[in-house]
Amino acid sequence: MPEELPESVRAELEALSSTQKAAVLMLLLGEQQAADIIKYMSPKEVQALGGAMTSVQDLSQEAVSAVLDEFIATIKKQTTLGLGSSDYVENVLKRALGEDKAASVLSRIMPGSSSKGLDILRWMDARSISEMIRAEHPQVIAIIMSVCDFDVAADILAYLPQEIRPEVLRRIASLETVQPSAMKELEKIMNEQFSKSSSAKSSSFGGVKAAARIMNFTKADLEGPILNGLTEIDPEISMKVQDNMFQFENLGGVDNRSIQTLMRNVDQDMLMVALKGATEPVKEKFFGNMSARARVMFIDEMEAKGPLRL
Repeated sequence: MPEELPESVRAELEALSSTQKAAVLMLLLGEQQAADIIKYMSPKEVQALGGAMTSVQDLSQEAVSAVLDEFIATIKKQTTLGLGSSDYVENVLKRALGEDKAASVLSRIMPGSSSKGLDILRWMDARSISEMIRAEHPQVIAIIMSVCDFDVAADILAYLPQEIRPEVLRRIASLETVQPSAMKELEKIMNEQFSKSSSAKSSSFGGVKAAARIMNFTKADLEGPILNGLTEIDPEISMKVQDNMFQFENLGGVDNRSIQTLMRNVDQDMLMVALKGATEPVKEKFFGNMSARARVMFIDEMEAKGPLRL
């Protein structure tokens, strides 16, 4: 930030988030240019940017100019590396990974390579999606839910008829690839919105972890009945889903009081073994709930154990 800026302008700039700075640049563009940029954004990005655009309309002209100057300075530092054509990236990935694996990667990193039908789903609310698919085969419902954000998929699950929820969750957990025959059925539902290439290749969707993450976003009063129903249909998959719903890494987001309660009720040797292979945020969560003396003693004893088979 230039030192010569007035203090009031510096204060304005310091209060701006990166999204708000992007919003300033969008407001400086013409309507057509702004629209051309927005169409490449995800729904959540559009929502965040739209909110930011309404929050920066009272910025001073000096602050707006400073944001523009900052953007230009950033651009000048950029090189042209990585700005090659999408055809080049696609050809390199196909040669390195083969057709199928490259298609899977491209669908995630290049907006233009993903299915138009799936893109449309990202802009629909959970109730609309559920109304569209509720009468379809559970396998089709599972595929569609697997490509939605997990919180949206959890809401879709809540809108579906109660009797089919466990079966849909089982099918999500069982998904690994979607074969062309299933994709053809999905094409009918999406009214020919899928691209031609989407029906020619197997696609990676779902899985136990996807089913577990959907359940993590599901309301508490629905969770029990759905998991009980899944256990009746397929006990093995039900167990795998439940095992993945809460993992040790999740403890990093637990409140301090709960961590302290857990530490009082867990054998210290067992906790040392668990923390030995834990991520740094989880370790710090536990260490932060120990006194300085207890923390030093705990770490010393844990390190003294040496390598452990986990």
